Amino acid sequence: MSERRHTLGVVHADPGIETPPRLDADALRRALVEGPDAPYSSLDVVDDIGSTNAELISRAAGGAPDRSVLLAEHQASGRGRLGRVWTAPPRTQVAVSVLLRPGAISPTLFGWLPLVTGLAVRDGLREAGGVDATLKWPNDVLVDGHKIAGILAEMTTVPGGGDFPVRLPAVVVGVGINVSLTREQLPVSHATSLALAGGSGDRDSVARAVLEALALRHRQWRECERGSGSTVSDLLMATYTEACSTVGAEVRVELPGDVVRTGRADRVDRDGRLVVVDPDGEFAVAAGDVTHVRGVGGRWGG
Repeated sequence: MSERRHTLGVVHADPGIETPPRLDADALRRALVEGPDAPYSSLDVVDDIGSTNAELISRAAGGAPDRSVLLAEHQASGRGRLGRVWTAPPRTQVAVSVLLRPGAISPTLFGWLPLVTGLAVRDGLREAGGVDATLKWPNDVLVDGHKIAGILAEMTTVPGGGDFPVRLPAVVVGVGINVSLTREQLPVSHATSLALAGGSGDRDSVARAVLEALALRHRQWRECERGSGSTVSDLLMATYTEACSTVGAEVRVELPGDVVRTGRADRVDRDGRLVVVDPDGEFAVAAGDVTHVRGVGGRWGG
């Protein structure tokens, strides 16, 4: 068994032996970009990159269009929530970022974008990955309590165009899905992969299904601006709540300032915050590290 090397908070996964096949960029482009009803404006696959999120943020500043997609066969500096960084052997993941230029959308909706992205990844993995995926608030994707995918949404502003110097938001949503990683290649013991969970190893099918689900959920998210008074729709709230294994579980919450509280996760509110009940009452978590202490019905979570 090869050793994992931990340096400056970066986890370097075991390089493994066999390299899986490349993504079929042409087939993905035909399915997702070409044609009158295609959900995306462009799709590129690169062999090696530091971070797909960082590259798309740079491209956004240069005028890249809404719904641009970038996939990488290997990320040298893939990033996650709370500053976590790790790498995996080439072609063992689906590493993809999507650029959204939603225009003048209400700031109250942005808190839900990472959550609906997690919902879409869960949808895609259930369809093409062959696994019973659930969500851990806000957007970790789990299989049997183990993390199989992570999400990072990052916002910037870009020139709005026209005759006035208006800057509008642009959001890059990055997703990393463990596909063929072996147990020795996993970054942490509570992670898993499609291969280990008995799911599909077809990265093309997984990438396509997840991107199709992302297009649907992101469109529903944008429609909230017009359809429900600049707040998340009842449909998205109900669908996310049904998919989220955190709701109803006992949780440990690490809050800013080294504050730790435990309680029962009661619900997700209109702002996308996790509402937790403890002996002192209830409190809403907008940012913090949440761990499942004991899941619903006594199941232990991740």
